[in-house]
Amino acid sequence: MKKENIKRLLTIPKRSFFLFGPRGTGKSTWLRQVFPREPYFDLLDTSLYLELAGNPNNLEAIIGDLPVGSWVVIDEIQKIPILLDEVHRLIENKGWNFALSGSSARKLKKEGVNLLAGRAVTRHFFPFSYSEIEDIYDFNYSLEWGMLPLIQTFTDEKQDILSAYVDTYIKEEIKEEGVTRKLAPFLRFLNIAGNLNGQTINALNISREASIPRSSVDSYFSIMEDTLLGSFLPAYRPNLKVREQTHPKFFWFDSGVARAAAGLLYEPADRLWLGSALETLVLHELKFYNQLIKRYAGISYYRTASGVEIDFIIETRKRRLNMKPHVVCIEVKMSEKWNRKWEKPIRSLDEHEGIIVDKMIGIYTGKHRYKFDDFLVYPILDFFKELFKGNIFGD
Repeated sequence: MKKENIKRLLTIPKRSFFLFGPRGTGKSTWLRQVFPREPYFDLLDTSLYLELAGNPNNLEAIIGDLPVGSWVVIDEIQKIPILLDEVHRLIENKGWNFALSGSSARKLKKEGVNLLAGRAVTRHFFPFSYSEIEDIYDFNYSLEWGMLPLIQTFTDEKQDILSAYVDTYIKEEIKEEGVTRKLAPFLRFLNIAGNLNGQTINALNISREASIPRSSVDSYFSIMEDTLLGSFLPAYRPNLKVREQTHPKFFWFDSGVARAAAGLLYEPADRLWLGSALETLVLHELKFYNQLIKRYAGISYYRTASGVEIDFIIETRKRRLNMKPHVVCIEVKMSEKWNRKWEKPIRSLDEHEGIIVDKMIGIYTGKHRYKFDDFLVYPILDFFKELFKGNIFGD
């Protein structure tokens, strides 16, 4: 597969924008493809970094004369947060548009810098989506190794690439940003977090296992969120007069990177790990599609105190005064045969008067579609196809 031949499904916004995404997802490649002749500033270039870090006002002089409405690209904007003040001024005075990419929002948040006061929209860049490589998509390979472009391109070097990703990116970038005083405790945490992909987080247990203070656990997860390595999936709380789980689950942005962090690259992937990887793949496609159609529906999971759980809840219509919320419920199973008992949590939620379940969906790794009354069961690839046809969110 040649990644340069794959068209990424992201439309250029009509005005200045931030493009955030983990390193290795293809942001720079995409920016150079869609802005082939526009001024391009790569802040990983040491000489350019040193000049603009010392003299941000030199940016205008380096750009030169451009007509109103022209585009300027700045890659890795978090390297020089103060440069955003100059970008703001040039947007106002010159009428230029800026494409500003970054693999970490931490420095921007920490330094409380000018985020252009609403003059730039935000887009997220993901690893490859099924919809972008549909004709050559290998489900079993993607399940085990993830969707990073290099992993999908150089399949024979997958373990080396993922190992290097953790060693040279995660470890060095975290160290470079100076967000932890000691790297060793963070690396112990990182290994545990890799094994907890897709799980509800118990900070006290992690603290004991990693031999780190309880307060550090929250700090380390915050680092992972800010460096875009993962995010929390919130618990859905429709307040249906039952005790509902409030703790979120944590998902890595890519199951292959989680596997590398967990130290499992050279171990056979067991069924439990593959189940979490499958949920990670599904969540990835849901997020990708959510941005693609600019729907931004809330995505969460649901669990009661008695252990009844639904993997994904998509809130297609929020609760309003005198109006019940509408949701799509999805259950994901790493199984080649569908067991009808897996439908019970969703059917139980559907029976509550305080919520409207628009769709009840099961996903599994078998071959056949099923329709049990209003409950639809899809093989995983069929689900992806229906998702990108617009048949899941109720668009």
